[in-house]
Amino acid sequence: MNISAQNVTSIFQPRSQLDRTLDRSFIWLTRLFALAIAGVLLWIAIQVGMQAVPAMQEFGANFLAKTAWNPVKDDFGVLPQVYGTIVSSLIGLLISVPVGVGTAVLLSENLLPLSVRMVLVFLVELLAAIPSVVYGLWGIFVLIPLLTNMGKWLHTYLGWLPFFGTSPTGGPSMLAGGVILAVMTLPIITAISRDALSSVPRPLREAAVGLGATRWETILKVLIPAAFSGIVSAVMLALGRAMGETMAVTMLIGNSNNINVSLFAPGNSIASLMANQFAEASGLQVSALMYAGLVLFVLTLIVNILAEVIVVQVKRL
Repeated sequence: MNISAQNVTSIFQPRSQLDRTLDRSFIWLTRLFALAIAGVLLWIAIQVGMQAVPAMQEFGANFLAKTAWNPVKDDFGVLPQVYGTIVSSLIGLLISVPVGVGTAVLLSENLLPLSVRMVLVFLVELLAAIPSVVYGLWGIFVLIPLLTNMGKWLHTYLGWLPFFGTSPTGGPSMLAGGVILAVMTLPIITAISRDALSSVPRPLREAAVGLGATRWETILKVLIPAAFSGIVSAVMLALGRAMGETMAVTMLIGNSNNINVSLFAPGNSIASLMANQFAEASGLQVSALMYAGLVLFVLTLIVNILAEVIVVQVKRL
């Protein structure tokens, strides 16, 4: 096919000044949006930090080591809440990570008919749409009685372990808060892990099968390692969601400002503490609650930094 010089010239004409201006404007607009997100985050941190200054001056770093929370005496410490936030989140992840990753493998590897997979995808997405308070009510009327019956058996036969040393009372507990967090973080882990597994190049699958690997060997030794960075990102996002969850955890964790190793004992979290007391707080208590919020902010930031570090290290391997 012959192309004349005139046609070539018409194809490769220099771009107009308007096109170049629009391109530069689009680039600066996207930069502005990215800076706006960072600015909002910084603004929130500054505002919370300013409100927390009186408590920071009063208690300093001892705020993280004290267990008392007494508004009458203006004596505040957040150690039990930090412990409850971390433990309940870890309990949730211990349950939701294997279930979520397994569900993601099931949905991404054509192990079920398409019609069944579509229904499962819809149900997983529906879990993310359920309001937090509904999870809390379900936990009170369904989850707590179920865990109480299971807990009595565990306490009877494994009560020598500190984790099951307390007999279930039929009320809120650290385990109930952790299990509800597992249910609430399951859609995040499943959806992001499924996308990560689906994005693995098809030739990688075919090469593993061509070398004699079975389907499960391909999944466990090829696909999951290839999608590991995406799975780690899903887990860390779920951890951040679990640490900041408020209403459902408040209804199920017990709101007890004590540290107890037993999973059947009530506990507390930073988000639950703020939700319960902020409406009635005054004076130094308001600043102490903002200080607790700043601690939660820093914990979430550390989680995200660790996620980035893990992803970078995995990509280098």
